[in-house]
Amino acid sequence: MTDLQWNQLVRVLRGESLDPPPVGFIVDCPWLAGWSGVTLLEYFADDEAWLAANFRAAERFPEVLFLPGFWAEYAMSTEPSAFGCKCVWPANEFPHPERILDDLSQVGRLKKPNCRTDGMLPFVIERLKRCQARIERAGHAIRFATSRGPMNIASYLLGQTDFLTGIKIEPERTHRLLEIVTEFIVDWLGHQRQVFPSIEGMLILDDLVGFVGKADFRQFALPYLKRIFQALDVPVKAFHNDAHGLITAGHLTEIGVNLFNFSFEHSLAEMRRLAGETVTLLGNIPPRDVLAQGTPDDVRRSVAQAMQSVGDRRRILWSAGGGMPPGVRDENVEAFVAAVGGRG
Repeated sequence: MTDLQWNQLVRVLRGESLDPPPVGFIVDCPWLAGWSGVTLLEYFADDEAWLAANFRAAERFPEVLFLPGFWAEYAMSTEPSAFGCKCVWPANEFPHPERILDDLSQVGRLKKPNCRTDGMLPFVIERLKRCQARIERAGHAIRFATSRGPMNIASYLLGQTDFLTGIKIEPERTHRLLEIVTEFIVDWLGHQRQVFPSIEGMLILDDLVGFVGKADFRQFALPYLKRIFQALDVPVKAFHNDAHGLITAGHLTEIGVNLFNFSFEHSLAEMRRLAGETVTLLGNIPPRDVLAQGTPDDVRRSVAQAMQSVGDRRRILWSAGGGMPPGVRDENVEAFVAAVGGRG
């Protein structure tokens, strides 16, 4: 992200109106690898393939704010790998971590990882360090510290079903698991910013918070998310949850979130009512059915419908209701940008 793009993002979060309105997408390996013509394994293993894909996207769509930008990640395996999860790496399918806890009775043996040495985390840092000079020579900077969220990581360590069941039948052990994971995330975010002082934003991704009810959210999600979002004093605090997000929306200000990416199944008007006036909304076009599988005309119609659904368009960063999915073609991104700018 360039200085100009970063300033645009900060201005949107402040409630300023920009002309043309800003467009931003959360992009990572699911879209970038295939779009740039490499396998997922090449994208993960080859610095040059990773850097070329990110440069190509930034150069092809200079009017788009790509979030977090030059994201060094290994999909869902990044953070669980630090806890010792076996990571499975198919040639051109998404890698996945295998659980390390048979049940919650084993939480007592779980130790907080060292984010400087454990799992794939040193490789994340080293990739960015090796590529930093080239990124900066091209006018960009490393802007975001990133991590999967506490419920997301915990569910990989234990398994989603057992984690969600544990909330109900073993709450004390579930809290212990979330404590360890949260302490780790706080360390991991702090380490990223220590290595890269240019970081002025954070992005946390956690869909599991959308799988619990109101009471369980307040007990098992809210206190941990608050600690994580208070870990860095930065102007941009972004949260991605494209599962059911209505409960989450009502607590964003309390958590400290000021940029929220949510499911396209929730309307912008409904999300604004729940999130309040100070949270910038990142959405809200169907990512798979429209942005990836639709025609440019479908994209233009969806954008128009979204923009017509709200009167006050301040604090909206026009995007997909979720991350950029695989298979999105250039003409659909172009149609999106043009429609937002009134040129569709």
